[in-house]
Amino acid sequence: MSMHLRNAAKAVIIRDGHLLTTKNVGVLDNLFYLLPGGGQDPGETLTEAIQRECMEELGVSIQVGELLFVREYIADNHEFAHVDGGIHAIELMFRCALDTEDPIFSATLADTYQIGVEWLPLDALDDYSLYPQALKPYLTALAATPPALKTPIYLGDVN
Repeated sequence: MSMHLRNAAKAVIIRDGHLLTTKNVGVLDNLFYLLPGGGQDPGETLTEAIQRECMEELGVSIQVGELLFVREYIADNHEFAHVDGGIHAIELMFRCALDTEDPIFSATLADTYQIGVEWLPLDALDDYSLYPQALKPYLTALAATPPALKTPIYLGDVN
């Protein structure tokens, strides 16, 4: 099977102890949550990609800040290989902020499995199927003041 390499830009939006995610339903009616964002189009900067993706998935404009994490995802090495086989993605996760204080979330082009948008409490991320799961302790630590954990930028091939 041939591998296809894909860049993606993801938004880490934290406010009042909560993480903004897209709410999704899988083929087995299971709920799962993802950082908003997605694939980079040719000729598009990562900043442009994440702004476009957040408009599509959240219906809001954002400010893009610093790069926080880089994740590789080689699907054949993980639990969803039977569904995602052949995918090799490089996800670059940026600290972002919403342009408005009280946004009205209304996706303009929701992803296939997306059914909504949800703020997840950072102190209860283990109660949710948030992917990549390897990110959970770093997201919680990131929100602490001062940050509770030295976070690596490159997370490796994780799910």
